[in-house]
Amino acid sequence: MYTRREFGTLAFTALPLTHFLGRSASALQSKPDSKVRGVTIGMNVPYNFGGRDMPVDDIIRNCVALGVSGLELRTQPVEAALGLPAATVSAAGGRGGRNAPPPTPEQDATRKAAIEEIRKWRVSAPLDKVAAVRKKFEDAGILLEIVKVDGIFDMTDEVLDYEFKLAKALGARAISTEIAHVDPKQPDYAVSRHKRIGQFADKHQLMVGYHGHTETGPQEWEDVFKLAKFNGANLDIGHFLAGNKTSPVPFLKQHHDRITHVHVKDKTLANQNVPFGQGDTPIKEVLQLIRDNKWPIQATIEFEYPIPQGSDRMTELKKCVDYCRAALA
Repeated sequence: MYTRREFGTLAFTALPLTHFLGRSASALQSKPDSKVRGVTIGMNVPYNFGGRDMPVDDIIRNCVALGVSGLELRTQPVEAALGLPAATVSAAGGRGGRNAPPPTPEQDATRKAAIEEIRKWRVSAPLDKVAAVRKKFEDAGILLEIVKVDGIFDMTDEVLDYEFKLAKALGARAISTEIAHVDPKQPDYAVSRHKRIGQFADKHQLMVGYHGHTETGPQEWEDVFKLAKFNGANLDIGHFLAGNKTSPVPFLKQHHDRITHVHVKDKTLANQNVPFGQGDTPIKEVLQLIRDNKWPIQATIEFEYPIPQGSDRMTELKKCVDYCRAALA
């Protein structure tokens, strides 16, 4: 992960780096186009750049440098552009790491107060300003097809309405979020959560793609599909392979109309993240299946393998994009 200062450095160096990436300065004046034979090669941002927070202008600059024209965009950069105070967001997320000591009563109170401030901000958020954020991306030739919403299950009804309206205002065709895994001790817990979000998805006529990890099996998604017409899947083909020890292709074929986008990464069957083409994930087969069937499914790169010695994140991301382009050519 990058610090804020490192993010700034990454953004600042993205343009000079284009010579190293093989893109001239003049090429950056034209709009990027990562749609290859009908399939949009997208990018999970700002996650792929090392975290959840990054200024909108810097995201655009890096995506143009990489030639990417379709995104799965987290809400954090958008809300920052709309005026949500960074200090409030930081205070609301101040739980510390997994091994951090329990918060003091004062720390817990501060966090709860910040969460309430964010709720109040969201229900009165200046959605009329979203058009300007969307225009920045579209003027650069980038479509915001998917909007990633974190912590969706804990949101109040009024905030959920805000999230769906925000996604629509950005031009998205789907929201993505993490799937709620089944707890054997509370078998109805996940059902009630997905049913509730599905009701909002149906109300707003906007798909929700639930992202699964290695522990997510086909049955979990199929159960979620039954709860609402607009409940869908963000199929991570690397996690699917490593977790289920089988190809994601049959699931993709069976449920393509419910899949909002696929996360493209390469994993081994032993669950190791590796550079594209070095693992067991059938990336080429998946991309060509989407291409040949003309399914409206974004192929969203999710960058998670270790950066090789002597390389850097932007160089590796360019390799991922090129790999996908070659597979679809």
